[in-house]
Amino acid sequence: MTSRLFAICFNATRPSDLARFWSGVLGWELTDGPNDDVAILSRDTAGFRIRFLPSQEPRTGRNRAHFDLTSASPEDQRETVARALELGGEHIDVGQLPEEGHVVLADPDGNEFCVIEAGNKFLADTGVIGALACDGTQEVGYFWSKALEWPLVWDQDQETAIQSPNGGTKITWGGPPVAPKTGTNRLYLELALPADADREAEVDRLVSLGATRTSAGEDRSDRVLLLDPDGNEFSVQKHP
Repeated sequence: MTSRLFAICFNATRPSDLARFWSGVLGWELTDGPNDDVAILSRDTAGFRIRFLPSQEPRTGRNRAHFDLTSASPEDQRETVARALELGGEHIDVGQLPEEGHVVLADPDGNEFCVIEAGNKFLADTGVIGALACDGTQEVGYFWSKALEWPLVWDQDQETAIQSPNGGTKITWGGPPVAPKTGTNRLYLELALPADADREAEVDRLVSLGATRTSAGEDRSDRVLLLDPDGNEFSVQKHP
C-alpha cells in the first residue's frame, strides 16, 4: 500500500512558539503531538498537517524548501503580510527584484516564506498554502510523483511540480542549479502508512524508486528515515 503525505515537519528551536505563529498566519488549529511536538491542522481533514519538532541543530544556510502563500486580492496579500509581521515575522532580502509582486518574509525561527500576489494562475484553487516550493532537480520531482502517486502538473525546462489528485497544495522543484546541501534540512516530509500495512515493503518500494536509507535508519520503533534522490531527509511511519 502506498504511503500518503501525512505532515510537513519543521525542526524548530521553539516548537510551540513557531506553531502559534503559523497557526495565526494560516488560521489552522493547534493540537498537541505525541513526542514533545505540536502540530497545526487545516480545516480540510483530507489534507496534511504541519508538525513542529524540537531541535537544537544550528541553522546552516537557506532552507531548501519554503511555503508560497496565496492571496485572493491585493488587500488580502497586505493583510497576510501584516498579520505575519504582527506575530513575529520579518521582511528579508533573498535577491527579489522591486518589480516582483510577491513579498518575502521569515518566520520567528528564520524560515523563509513568500506571500504571492493575487492573480497567480499557477497557484489558483490550491488553498492558502499554494505550494511547498523546493530547490531540487527534475529527478527528485519524478521520484516524488511516483512515491506519492501524485501526477506531474508541470514538467518544463527541468522544473517540475506535483499535486494530489484531490487538489490542494502543490510541491514544486525549481531545477538546476541546485544549491549544495549543508546539514540536516529544517523542513522535511513525513509519510504515513495504515497501522496494518507492511512498512518494510513500502520502504523497499521507495528505495526501488531512488530513495536511500540513512545512517540513522530507524530512529524510533515506529519510524524509518530515508533520503530522496537529492539527499533530502524524509520519514515513513505508521499512523492509526
